[in-house]
Amino acid sequence: MDKITIRSDRTTDYKFIYKGEEVILEAGKVISIQNGLNDVVLPTCSMKIINNLIVIKE
Repeated sequence: MDKITIRSDRTTDYKFIYKGEEVILEAGKVISIQNGLNDVVLPTCSMKIINNLIVIKE
C-alpha cells in the first residue's frame, strides 16, 4: 500500500507509533500517511479495514 488513511470513530484520542514516534489521532479526525503501513504500529483495538482506509472503532 502506498498511502493509508486512518479515521477515528472514537470519542477519545487514539495513539499509535509512526517511525518510532507517538502520534495522537484526535477523536473523530482523519489522518493520511503517504508511505502506507511500512512505519506504522497500531495498538490492538477494534478496527475495520476497507481498501486503504482503516477505521478505528471504540
